[in-house]
Amino acid sequence: MYYGEIKNFDIANGEGIRVSLFVSGCTHRCKGCFNPETWNFSYGRPYTAETEQSIMDMLSFEYVDGLSLLGGEPFEPDNQRELVKLLQRVRKELPEKNVWCYTGYTLESDLLRESRARCEVTDEMLGMIDVLVDGEFKEELKNIALAFRGSSNQRLIDLKKTLQSGKTVTIEK
Repeated sequence: MYYGEIKNFDIANGEGIRVSLFVSGCTHRCKGCFNPETWNFSYGRPYTAETEQSIMDMLSFEYVDGLSLLGGEPFEPDNQRELVKLLQRVRKELPEKNVWCYTGYTLESDLLRESRARCEVTDEMLGMIDVLVDGEFKEELKNIALAFRGSSNQRLIDLKKTLQSGKTVTIEK
């Protein structure tokens, strides 16, 4: 897996102060994407054990609320296989931190059912995410007044409550 950027002290991609990892690789190629360079799966730098340790070090500060995964596309299967290891470590070593994940996939039709996004670690990854921002960015639905998303079709989903209840629970912001 490659990544384009790691932002420390990010306040734009989830509630509170966050560490945000922008992974590389995306097959959605949304018109008007704010980060088109990350469509390339080889963009940026290789994600290594040192990269992961750096993220863990940044997350360890008490004032950091959590981790945000963006892209590119975190739910591309190749990215999931690496990110699930990071999430396992965050949950084990820093269980008080919350995890947000941004995806162009839709929870019900792409991540919970057979699709090109699903792989052997999808369910485990979903189980370690607190808030899922789902849906492709749609330029014609762009709305800069929305909190934590770019277009009105995208949803903020309380993933823990959704997986427990079996019904999609959205967060209004």
